[in-house]
Amino acid sequence: MDPDVLISEPVAISTRVAPSFIRVGQIELFSRRARKKEHPQAMEELEKIVLHLIDREYGDVIDQTLATAEKVVLLAREFRSRLTSLVANWIRVGYCQGNFNSDNCAAGGFTLDYGPFGFCDAFDPHYQPWTGGGRHFSFLNQPEAAERNFHMFCSALRPLLASNQDSLRQLDEIESDFPEAMQAQVEKMWAAKLGLATFDPSLFSELATLMVKTSVDYTLFFRELSAVPDDIGLLKKSFYKSSSYRADPEAIDKRWSEWLTKWKSLAQPCSREALSSQMKLVNPKYSLREWFVVPAYQQAAAGDYSLLRELQDIMTQPYAEQSKDIEAKYYRLKSPELFEVGGSSHYSCSS
Repeated sequence: MDPDVLISEPVAISTRVAPSFIRVGQIELFSRRARKKEHPQAMEELEKIVLHLIDREYGDVIDQTLATAEKVVLLAREFRSRLTSLVANWIRVGYCQGNFNSDNCAAGGFTLDYGPFGFCDAFDPHYQPWTGGGRHFSFLNQPEAAERNFHMFCSALRPLLASNQDSLRQLDEIESDFPEAMQAQVEKMWAAKLGLATFDPSLFSELATLMVKTSVDYTLFFRELSAVPDDIGLLKKSFYKSSSYRADPEAIDKRWSEWLTKWKSLAQPCSREALSSQMKLVNPKYSLREWFVVPAYQQAAAGDYSLLRELQDIMTQPYAEQSKDIEAKYYRLKSPELFEVGGSSHYSCSS
């Protein structure tokens, strides 16, 4: 954490592969040039990069024979759909982008920039792996960050519609409806994680409170819940047991038991086995925790790639029940000594 301490470490040159690398920030740049009329071709260049984006990323859903204004409106609508789904699924698996600004938001609507990201261990709505991230890019604030990115995206498209008032009106409606679309995706996601037909606000509110008060492991908790346990015994495998829990464990356990009973009464009206199978398709058993990755690259630095390959194999099938040895090694709580350790729990933007 001391910025004046310098160390030397081996590094690697890696290559990222994606359908395209167009970010919202790049569309913003061309739009700013067009608005300021920085050169005679500025507006033409903005149109070219937007049409290139459509051709590259949305060619299967946007008719290439349409006029530019129609294409732009359809682009905004489709990007909103992809972006809201993307962020809801990030939360579903416990992923926090860490620095989700417009320069790190792929205009194609997929995960591209693996900057200071991390997977949530002890559940915290404000979980943030990046030391400089603040709450605005934290775990459950990602929908708000997505909304800001979408606002910048729509603002960047607006110059292309300046002469078409009907298209501008449609773009404004698409933009203003973003919070509602995002909320719908998030509620759909939480309902799926809980095996519910519809989202139940009071059930979820009590769950979120208990998850924080108890300090539960995000991945382990939802996977254990997916077993549809008879009591809270299995759920306790995910408890880090915060100071609040240790102060009055009986009272919190009682609340957990009451919550579990209510949840079961609301869960999908199907067999226990069917409900469990359905939930296990939504709640991964394994996630790429940084404290799994650190030993792997430390061994790799010494020329031993076995742990790295093992981790790669596990993470290609994160929903599967794997061997008992793998489960003992990777399906467990984070050791207390690893919390708040630089490189394992938090890191700089370029880590």
